[in-house]
Amino acid sequence: MTTMESLIGLVNRIQRACTMLGDYGGIVTRRPLVLQLHKTEDGSQEYAEFLHLPKRRFTDFSAVRKEIQDETDRMTGRTKQISPVPIHLSIYSPNVVNLTLIDLPGLTKVAIEGQPESIVQDIESMVRTYVEKPNCVILAISPANQDIATSDAIKLAREVDPTGERTFGVLTKLDLMDKGTNALDVLEGRSYRLQHPWVGIVNRSQADINRNVDMIVARRKEREYFATSPDYGHLASKMGSEYLAKLLSKHLESVIRARIPSITSLINKTIEELESEMDHLGRPIAVDAGAQLYTILELCRAFDRIFKEHLDGG
Repeated sequence: MTTMESLIGLVNRIQRACTMLGDYGGIVTRRPLVLQLHKTEDGSQEYAEFLHLPKRRFTDFSAVRKEIQDETDRMTGRTKQISPVPIHLSIYSPNVVNLTLIDLPGLTKVAIEGQPESIVQDIESMVRTYVEKPNCVILAISPANQDIATSDAIKLAREVDPTGERTFGVLTKLDLMDKGTNALDVLEGRSYRLQHPWVGIVNRSQADINRNVDMIVARRKEREYFATSPDYGHLASKMGSEYLAKLLSKHLESVIRARIPSITSLINKTIEELESEMDHLGRPIAVDAGAQLYTILELCRAFDRIFKEHLDGG
């Protein structure tokens, strides 16, 4: 494991600790899902862990999906209500890159039955609160079979990140576009240019999901789609979910590198402030227990004397 991979792993652990302390962010369809990917050694077994179920390892990923649903229901009931309290899931696998993702909801334009009318604004406000943070990398996902000009994800990303420095555009449903059309204008940056290149992906179809098609098979089908596509074949090496994961991991690495000097500076400044405060309070002058007790008694007598002087107007 490289030093940078170790560092990203450390950032993951810090974020996990912060979440335990109540530093909640984002929201998904009904509850936020903080997904931490941890790359393990080749040949090691894949497993998952939930923060709310410590020490229980899940090796059956269908059970992981069920637990996400059950844990959502525990908080919201079997309704279409939403909750800002996150579900924290860690995946350990040799087939992933070190990366932390927070899944956010699709921005909606209308409330469906069982949801309050305010949910449209509630979701946008919660998403905005998260994505406007300057250290947040935005994954703006839009369907290829809709006009990019009407994309709510791009609209919101443009508002909070006008320079596009931290926005990655992702185009889904390329395989569902009308015959004779393609998304090259978007993918090649002519329709809407971002600082980072657009990435097209092809997810499992609903039929694949219903048949519980394995994700490894799905990724292979995605690679084959781009490799054999007359429209996107020339972009195949920079398309697909696997390329997107590597792109994000590399970007995260550069972000962490850029932030290290300011983090180091903040730590050093905090140390200096604490050292100064300790100097003001008085350093310990004894090491053994008996001498420490004597020092404490002397301090108490000094406090008693000074306090009485103040009472006397001294």
